[in-house]
Amino acid sequence: MKLYIVATPIGNLEDITYRAVNTLKEVDLILAEDTRHAKILLSRYEITTPVKSYHQHSRLAKVDFIIETLKDTKNMALISDAGTPGISDPGQFLIKKILEELPETEIIPIPGPSSPIAALSISGFDTDEFLFLGFLPKKKGRQTLFNSLKSEKRTIVFFESPYRIKKTLSQLQEFLGGDRNAVVCRELTKKFEEIYRGKIAEVLELVKEKGEFVVIISNS
Repeated sequence: MKLYIVATPIGNLEDITYRAVNTLKEVDLILAEDTRHAKILLSRYEITTPVKSYHQHSRLAKVDFIIETLKDTKNMALISDAGTPGISDPGQFLIKKILEELPETEIIPIPGPSSPIAALSISGFDTDEFLFLGFLPKKKGRQTLFNSLKSEKRTIVFFESPYRIKKTLSQLQEFLGGDRNAVVCRELTKKFEEIYRGKIAEVLELVKEKGEFVVIISNS
């Protein structure tokens, strides 16, 4: 029994590996965060493998079904809506449960696109060490986190939504100072991709409140 953790494109559908396509064709079942979204990619590469949903609102009954299917020596692939499953993603819970219930399961990574790594690669900042925060807290613990970042010596990277990007940059300006350098990537690899560079204060003035964001803050 095998579970493949398959990275899929973060925007441009051509950003998928041959190995990922072959894996998705060969497994018995694909677990997808959003089956409708997944079918756009699967149709593009003529992948006809059955698809079942698995997402953050899936109940334990769905996890039990997945585990029972694995027991029947069925091989599966897990994909998210974009990028690498298990990174700030509901896949992490599923992988943990499978390791608890079926420790003999082979869990195999099929690497590929990752928006934090893509953003870091073009940032020009120090990437020997970096702090990845996933999605920031919406309310509880948010101010405490910003306070802790004042003394952070590593490059900081996190995800942000269009609804909070301006608020977050304003708070970063308040806590870290407007002169700290930032790179904000909007809609990476998609048609309307934009990269904003400059001081936090400068980026705040430029950024559009549309799409999904990866935010990188320099360590000095």
